[in-house]
Amino acid sequence: MPANDPAGAPARAVHEPSRRRQLAALMGFLALSWAVSLVGSIPVRAAIGGSWYRQMELAPWSPPGLMFTSVWLTLYAAMAVAAWLVWRQRRLPRRVALRFYGIQLALNLLWPMTFFGLYPLLGSAALWLALAVLAALLLAAVLTVAHFGPISRTAGVLMLPNVSWLVFSASLNLYAAVRN
Repeated sequence: MPANDPAGAPARAVHEPSRRRQLAALMGFLALSWAVSLVGSIPVRAAIGGSWYRQMELAPWSPPGLMFTSVWLTLYAAMAVAAWLVWRQRRLPRRVALRFYGIQLALNLLWPMTFFGLYPLLGSAALWLALAVLAALLLAAVLTVAHFGPISRTAGVLMLPNVSWLVFSASLNLYAAVRN
């Protein structure tokens, strides 16, 4: 007779995905994350070569541009591994957790489009709009951590550097919005 879960429903057999399927899923999560990074970098690269960005007053604590690339590639990899760890967990519901992950990925894509892509059209209004997007992104990232943690503690911990970087990025965005 099958065991019951805490809600009294019969427990279903939990099957681990095959190693091949797990590897394919991990590669898929990495590819998706890095695709978001690549597409999001298009307006950034265009802006950095433009005169408006060179004239912009940036926060004194802004790191060099190469650091942003390195940090984001690392963060996207960590986020992908975290999502994969949640995906491969079959015993706990993970749909909502992965939905928050998807939302924060979409907002990660929207932010550079807003900050860098809309600035030439909207001026400083784009910077304030980007800050609002960043606030929503930060909320989505925190909710992702909150939903990943109970499913996989490691996944929740892997998402924390992203939250920290988003807070730092918000300080840079706020400075740019106020000073430009």
